[in-house]
Amino acid sequence: MNLRSLVLTVLATAIFSAAEAVSIGHDKVQPFPQPEPVTISEKAAVKHKPSLQIVDGCHPYPAVNAAGETSAGLQGSGKPDGKCKGSGLGSQVHNWVNAIVWLDNPSLEKPKILAVSTSSLKGGYDIIKNAPRRCGRYCDPEFAEYINSSSPMLSYVSYYPEGVSLHTLRMTTTRGIGELQDLIMWEQLSEPARLALSKTDFGEKAKVPFIDVNLNASLEAARPFL
Repeated sequence: MNLRSLVLTVLATAIFSAAEAVSIGHDKVQPFPQPEPVTISEKAAVKHKPSLQIVDGCHPYPAVNAAGETSAGLQGSGKPDGKCKGSGLGSQVHNWVNAIVWLDNPSLEKPKILAVSTSSLKGGYDIIKNAPRRCGRYCDPEFAEYINSSSPMLSYVSYYPEGVSLHTLRMTTTRGIGELQDLIMWEQLSEPARLALSKTDFGEKAKVPFIDVNLNASLEAARPFL
């Protein structure tokens, strides 16, 4: 199985400059609909895709369409949540915020979630494992509290230290608020879309985490076990 099928990217991106692909308005990019899962791995990925709660900041926008046209993103000024409450076409416009769901064996009919890694403000990933909870002055939530049925629950939060807008993704125990996004496997994208994601310069701090040149580094940074 391609390890890329474990990467569940829940937010697309924003402020960038197009290098080789044609860029269009962030609200003009037609997203890929989620295909009916056929293989065992596809079914496992769809079953365990995260839900997403937007606390503040931009809602998800697609980064590329079937023709390989990429989103030009939002301008780097104005309110961080202004005019970006979600695309009328479906499926962010600020960064490649992403999550990785680790399964024991995606080929099983009922795989077990071993851990969830979410990209963090500091760079790298925050990792929550399916393990006995830690207790000090306070106890961490049980891992099951982060899961709704079979979906990890994620929350997208913005921080504004010294007037700078920063965004992060974290797991949450709050139920009934998050929404499920369409999940598209790398192999299900069109060839122009894959090429555009691989070739477009989205900016130094907005590198696509799941293209060939970045995938292994992303998985290593997010790895929950040695």
